[in-house]
Order: sequence, then structure tokens, then C-alpha cells
Amino acid sequence: MGFIEIIGFVALMLGLSSVRFVNEYDRLVIFRMGRAVGVRGPGLCFVAPLIESAKKVDLRIITMSIPMQEIITKDNVSAKTAAVCFFQVIDPFKVVTKIEDPYSATNQIAQTTLRSVLGQHDLDHLLAERDMINAKLQAMIDRQTEGWGIKVNTVEVKDVEIPQAMQRAMARQAEAERERRAKVVAAEGELQAAEKLSQAARVIGSSPGAMQLRQLQSMVEVSAEKNTTLIFPVPIELLDFARTAAAKITASLSGPAPDERQPGPATIKVTDAAKDKA
Repeated sequence: MGFIEIIGFVALMLGLSSVRFVNEYDRLVIFRMGRAVGVRGPGLCFVAPLIESAKKVDLRIITMSIPMQEIITKDNVSAKTAAVCFFQVIDPFKVVTKIEDPYSATNQIAQTTLRSVLGQHDLDHLLAERDMINAKLQAMIDRQTEGWGIKVNTVEVKDVEIPQAMQRAMARQAEAERERRAKVVAAEGELQAAEKLSQAARVIGSSPGAMQLRQLQSMVEVSAEKNTTLIFPVPIELLDFARTAAAKITASLSGPAPDERQPGPATIKVTDAAKDKA
């Protein structure tokens, strides 16, 4: 093999090595003799051998788990929280030239921001207002990573661990709140029932025969159950009338009282006058 063939073979190998196929979701940041000159891709790209080098950057959304962090809430409750962060590279040139390790830096920024933001809220807000806290975390982390060419899309607080003693206290509070609501609902039901009964009483009282019809209806409903005992409601006025009638009947059957059979003082005076005339 001659010298020319060797030179041709080397040139061919260098030419082949300069050809790069870049995926749709990747970009190549080109360095020419150590200086960043631009971004290439996707598709077929050429990187000049010996004088140019390339670093590939992935533009897809990256899911990063934020490890469990110990925090102290605004109301002095210790808790442990974990979150997940979704971000992507929007400027490959800045990601390569502005920061050494963008993924590790984003992770550290996310952990620091998570502790700072959650420490500004009470435990109740932390548990109840997740959407507002997530939006605040996303805005703060994105503002710090914007200069690196990274866009934070979403941050979600996925786990909150609180001490067992606090869990028991919250359970007691929830139970007391449920009991309070139950009592309020029962009181409202009693009030509505009393109002309806009052209206029904006024309607029944306006018609003389309505009470008798209601009594007969109640008797029909009770008798349909095949009971051996039938309770018949009797008005108090009727009971008083029955007692008075029974007392009169008893008095008439027993005859006059002993005091009534003895003659009174008037009878004795008339008898004495009759004797004087005789």
C-alpha cells in the first residue's frame, strides 16, 4: 500500500467520523478550537475533525425526584416532605457554556427552595393548599434556572410526613369537627320538623273533623301491623266528661246520703208549731 493510499484511507476515516446523525430531541453544541460557535441539529450534521468538537444536549422533559427534606413549618411543626420536578433544556448553548452540571445544580436549587417555601406556611396550609404551593415552587425555581437555559415546567409536593403525636391530635380535631357538624345538622333538622309540625297543627286546627280523620288514619296504620294491642287516643275533654258522667251515675245508684234522710232544723220548727195549735 502506497503513501497516497494511506493518506486517502485516513481522510476517508476522518470524513466518516465527522458525520453525525442527531435525533429530533437532541442538539449539538459545537466548539471550534475551544470556542463555542453554535448549535447544530437535528438531522445530518458535520463536525470538522481535529478542529471541532461537539457536546450533545437532550431537550426532552426530565423528571427529577427531590429527596425527602426535613422542614419546620411556620407554626413550629416538624415534618418531612418530598417532591418531584419536571424541567427541560430550552437553550442548549447556555446549558453547556454557563454551568458545569445543570442537572445537579437544578436538583440543589429545588431542595433549597422546597425547604424555604414550605417553612413559610402553616401545616394546615401545607396540607390543604397544594396547588398554590406547587405554583410558588415552580415560579421560584424557574426564575433561578432561567439563566442556565433550563425551563421548570412543574413542581409537585408528593409526600408529607408528620409525627405520630401530631397525627393523633389532628385525628381528634377532625373527630370533634365531625361531631360539631352532626349536632348542627341534627338541630337544623329538629327546627325544620318543628316548623312543619306547627304548620300541620294550624291546618288541622282550622278544620273540626281533621283531627278525627287523622286519628282514624293512625288506627288503620297500626292495625295493618297485626298487633294484639290497639292504642286509641282519646281527647282530654272527653275523659273529663266521662268522669263527670260516671260520678253522677254512681251517686244516683247509691241513694241519698245519711245526712239528707234526717229532718233539718226547718222541719223541726214546723212540727213544734203544729203541736202548740193542737
